[in-house]
Amino acid sequence: MIKKINPVYTQNRELSWLKFNERVLEEAEDETVPLYERLKFLAIFNSNLDEFYMIRVGSLYDLSLENTLKFDNKSFLTPSQQLEKIFAATKVLYKKRAVLSAKLERACNAAGIQRKKSGRLGKTEQSFVKDYFQTQIFPLLSPLVINVRHPFPHLINKALYIAVSLKEKKNNILGIIPIPQNLPKLLYLPGRKTKYILLEDIVLHYAEKIFNLYDVEKKAIISVTRNADISLDDEEFELGEDYLQHMRKSLKKRGKLAAVRMEINGETSPSMLNYLIEHLNIKKEQIFFCRTPINLSYLLSFAEKLTVEQKALFMYPPFTSSNKCSIPQNTGMIEYIRHKDLLLNYPYQSFDLFLKLIKEAVYDDSVFAIKITIYRIGKRKAKLIQLLAIAAELGKEVTVLMELRARFDEANNISWAEMLQDAGCKVIYGIEGYKVHAKICLIMRRENSKIEYITQIGTGNYNAQTASLYTDLALFTTSDDIGLDAVQFFQNMGTDNLHGNYNSLLSAPNSLKPDLIRLIHEERDRAINGQISHILLKMNSLTDRELIDALAEASQAGVKIKMIIRGICCIKPGIKDKTDNIKVINIVGRFLEHSRIFCFGSGENTKIYISSADWMTRNTEHRVEIACPIYDADLKETIYQSMLIMWRDTVKARKLNADGNYEKLSAKLPRFDSQTFFLKQYTE
Repeated sequence: MIKKINPVYTQNRELSWLKFNERVLEEAEDETVPLYERLKFLAIFNSNLDEFYMIRVGSLYDLSLENTLKFDNKSFLTPSQQLEKIFAATKVLYKKRAVLSAKLERACNAAGIQRKKSGRLGKTEQSFVKDYFQTQIFPLLSPLVINVRHPFPHLINKALYIAVSLKEKKNNILGIIPIPQNLPKLLYLPGRKTKYILLEDIVLHYAEKIFNLYDVEKKAIISVTRNADISLDDEEFELGEDYLQHMRKSLKKRGKLAAVRMEINGETSPSMLNYLIEHLNIKKEQIFFCRTPINLSYLLSFAEKLTVEQKALFMYPPFTSSNKCSIPQNTGMIEYIRHKDLLLNYPYQSFDLFLKLIKEAVYDDSVFAIKITIYRIGKRKAKLIQLLAIAAELGKEVTVLMELRARFDEANNISWAEMLQDAGCKVIYGIEGYKVHAKICLIMRRENSKIEYITQIGTGNYNAQTASLYTDLALFTTSDDIGLDAVQFFQNMGTDNLHGNYNSLLSAPNSLKPDLIRLIHEERDRAINGQISHILLKMNSLTDRELIDALAEASQAGVKIKMIIRGICCIKPGIKDKTDNIKVINIVGRFLEHSRIFCFGSGENTKIYISSADWMTRNTEHRVEIACPIYDADLKETIYQSMLIMWRDTVKARKLNADGNYEKLSAKLPRFDSQTFFLKQYTE
């Protein structure tokens, strides 16, 4: 029997994501946000959209080529229909971005940071740019005229090119100039004020000189976005290929996959456009004309040019994550945690506190084993890796479950894995077909012939850089139940066992979703029996259809449901007789809201879990995830109150309406910024 799915209270995940990214653009519009931070939000919007096209649009493109008819279970749209709507929605976002970019450029001019075009340079500037072009750029150029002897080149994913329509006798031909990737993205011009010109604008200006044998009719800057969603070649892997080598091969493929978008800044001729469409095998709907630079990552480099006074004006006030926590001074981390659970709240509290615990464990003679999962640790020198290596060299058993398939971080993880192996750590790579996304660290001690477990479970990665930018929670506990579950978890990962049972932890892909549905149903049953029932949730995204339906059912039974969802939200709140009792807000601010917190019930009986998992099918069914209960009454109260504080936000919060659009909260409400509140609470 096929279960009937009701689309009335759900929306398409891709279109919901685009609305979230529009929220990011709104932060760039907000004049109460410092100017440089607004530029950062604009750059983030752009890079978000790039990744969306590489990953999500790339996947939909693949599905659209299949003969089988598939429908999204939230909107009942086919992949092709979803692509049509995505392309249409993107064009609206491009227009909005263009208006905003022009506004920000004027604000930058007023602040003494001016972008100049080649046609508006002064004489001194012209001479400076000409010299730079001739000595630094021109020798690196590899221009190409497309003809019988020079076939159309492969355009690298997200690289910039100058496309030129050339007249040769009576024929129109195409010229291509790759923009050198080993030069700075912009050139600062001489003078007291901060003036700059983009590298691609310089090359565009000199296109006539480069193709001096032809008449240049039209010229434009172009960039192609390619599908980057690589699947492992299971057959090759099963034949025994080394896993590290396998991932290296996958990375090489990424720049060669199908084009899913072409961006154009400048003027094109019909013949040029048709030629590009034909050779890239894309449709007109996949072409986007930009009135702003295609790559906006250069905006992030302005920080190094700002004076002290400008930084004070144009950037958020600097802050240092607090090294203070509930541990008394002169008391060790291990000593404290052995008697009392500890909770850290990043970025308000420092990631160094976690590293302090690891360092204590490295040099504690009672510690005999450290086990940890690593998903994203970043490019920079990682103290955690160094500490784990030292622990192994000192004879401790160090097991690192390294997830190589951390999208766009694969190369970093391969490098760290090899370094750890060289130091004597046992490195394993998780389970084939399932990303290990769980954040868990287990320290094992032997004290008076008894084994003690210190377990750390978090909502975010073991990454010092992101821990200063993302809001995440980290729990430290010596609970035997949780510790024994952690032991079982690492044993299961080492034996490819996805179906192990745990006493305290909820785990995907085996039990997380059924347990969450059970917890939702418990609140539903309380409501049916006339008892107070409440669900309070925080996550990045909500897309899992079964969980959505369970929430809708609980809502119909009278459960009051509040959700703080930063990104995709496929449930529409406030739909009559469906989701009446569901309210959703979205918070986008200085820090990326990243923690996942699930609260069921109210008062003393509230059950609270922190987790690495969003309520997305990929997390609940196709990844290894963990949700950990909070047993300590004080910590439960701390987490619950922090959720209520976030719910009070009127500055960075937006309400999700029944039509799937976000709305600013009433200007009549008192202004309250939850992130600013936490900053003051932890750092003053």
